[in-house]
Amino acid sequence: MDKEEEEEERDDEKEKIDEEENEEKEEEEKEKEKQEEKEEEEKEDEEVKEKEDKEEEDKEKEEKEAKEEKKKEKEEKEEKEEEEEKEEKEDKVEEKEETEDREEEEDER
Repeated sequence: MDKEEEEEERDDEKEKIDEEENEEKEEEEKEKEKQEEKEEEEKEDEEVKEKEDKEEEDKEKEEKEAKEEKKKEKEEKEEKEEEEEKEEKEDKVEEKEETEDREEEEDER
């Protein structure tokens, strides 16, 4: 082998090594991009899940508040009806007493 051939062989070898290194770098870059995409997807999935959880929580809270409001209104209505019944009974008792008092007065006459 002459010097020129040796030089050419070294150049070929160097070129081959450079190509391998470049391929490795490209592979690493692809892996890195793939990992970043995966992490971004996971982050987006987590954000979507958090949003859905919050919406579900808000919905449950609204339903609970509506149920409590309905219960409160029902209790108030029942209290009002009881109060009205009580007043009616008192009015009847009062009316009955007045009627009895009048009848007694008339009987005394």
